[in-house]
Amino acid sequence: MTAGQCIFCRIAAGDIPAKIVAHDDDAVAFRDIDPKAPTHILVIPRRHIASARKLEPADAALAGRLLLMATSIAASEGIADSGYRLVVNTGAEGGQSVDHLHVHLLGGRVMRWPPG
Repeated sequence: MTAGQCIFCRIAAGDIPAKIVAHDDDAVAFRDIDPKAPTHILVIPRRHIASARKLEPADAALAGRLLLMATSIAASEGIADSGYRLVVNTGAEGGQSVDHLHVHLLGGRVMRWPPG
């Protein structure tokens, strides 16, 4: 899949509407269209990276930026103190359904363990 065909790349570019909650030069966060919790937000890099498996050492700052954006959003959504879950699914058996790296921010309810 090319970046032009990727739905998350198209959201990041503004070609497909989404409920954007945060963005900067490197990342975009938006509400999941099929939420699994009262708060379910996806944080994605603007640059197409197919999965966590495709991250390289040069991407360390970007990976950290995604996590920092997610924690900042958790605070603004009012779930930081009660708790939340950050999830990165990788590959088909890991539950990844869109081939673009994304961090799920889930909160607003009790998270059970083990997941899935």
